[in-house]
Amino acid sequence: MANPLVDIFHVKELRQRILYTFMWLALFRLGTFLPIPGINAAALQSYFANLGSTGSGVTDYLDFFSGGAFKNFSLFMLGVMPYISAQIIMQLVVIVFPKLKKISEEEGGRKRIARWTRISSVFVCIVQSYAVTVWADRIPNAITMAKIPYMLLAILTVTTGSMFLVWVGEQITKRGIGNGVSLIIFAGIVARLPNATYELMVNIRRGDLNAIFAIVAIAMFVAVVALVVMEQQGQRKIPVNYAKRVVGRRMYGAQNTYIPFKINPSGVIPVIFASSILTFPLQISQSLGVNVKWLRDLSYLLSPHGFWYNALYVAFIIFFAYFYTQVTLNPQQISKNIRENGGSIPGIRSEKMEEHLTRILNRIILPGSLYLGLIALLPTVVMNVFKFPSQMAYLMGGTSLLILVGVDLDTMSQINALLKMHHHDGLTRKGHLRSRNL
Repeated sequence: MANPLVDIFHVKELRQRILYTFMWLALFRLGTFLPIPGINAAALQSYFANLGSTGSGVTDYLDFFSGGAFKNFSLFMLGVMPYISAQIIMQLVVIVFPKLKKISEEEGGRKRIARWTRISSVFVCIVQSYAVTVWADRIPNAITMAKIPYMLLAILTVTTGSMFLVWVGEQITKRGIGNGVSLIIFAGIVARLPNATYELMVNIRRGDLNAIFAIVAIAMFVAVVALVVMEQQGQRKIPVNYAKRVVGRRMYGAQNTYIPFKINPSGVIPVIFASSILTFPLQISQSLGVNVKWLRDLSYLLSPHGFWYNALYVAFIIFFAYFYTQVTLNPQQISKNIRENGGSIPGIRSEKMEEHLTRILNRIILPGSLYLGLIALLPTVVMNVFKFPSQMAYLMGGTSLLILVGVDLDTMSQINALLKMHHHDGLTRKGHLRSRNL
């Protein structure tokens, strides 16, 4: 019988795309272990080893989502988060300023916006890398050269590394499989799995963690994964009827179709955006807050396990769920396209179509975004209730879980489409794999 995994490597185009993607992801993982010039790796390891018992919530958080690159002070220690932060800023600016929105709708406008986003990413990288260099200066014996040359070289190196990752992500999207930037974040999270599992086993053996609690938490993790998959794949189908029409000398008959509105139309984008927009002030306040009281207070206030951080996290997830859905799914544009093609929604007057679609979207987005927010709070619950190690807690819930499931489903849907295009069976014989994009 045909094996879908074997069929993947029988299709030349798909095989080349997958190997191309793996090549860049392997290079990314290699770069996470290469420290920037002027850094004493041994001093860093000793410093973080001494922090092991108490830990640092902010540092652990940043290190986890960079795939371990942050504590290594590597070339890719900032990952692609500066680029995502710049994307958030640019999309908000486009909505606020009508002139920029008009430019984005013109021919070639999206390329201009993308170019401006990359330029603004450089400035975000410079600010974040400067904050990192100031923080490294406080670690004993971490710097092996003069302060000013080190700062200039570190800012240049870290900024170049982040922008190189952005370029790698674009290459994966064009010539590889899946969304490049999302896959880079995905690879960083997956790379932490072996170390997190080992740390969990060590804690159980030492008696710091009850084995029963670990089994219950892992069972909860499996159940949540299943629920996330169901939520990511769920749809609300809006029926649309098209009347008979004449195009040239041909008459096309009436067609009945539907508009598939997902329960969570924006996928994991709200989670990534909310995480990125909170990471930026966290990093700045931690690095520069020693001599500035209000920054130091902000760092304590936005502790990843604190109340205000989690409250803001859920609020940002809900906001970006609505915001990104309005950007990608415009009810006015959908209604216009239906009317121009002679279509109608049963029981809805033509002039009320936009209002009807907006009402349905609002009803879908609210429970979907609240569900995302609930999943995002899982790491805090697992750490406080079950006393799990931070790495395993981050892995078993919140941002990491949603990113892992969402990126995996998207990548599988692309592989499935390429297999069927080359007349092979898909990855699943029952059910369907659907991408987040309409």
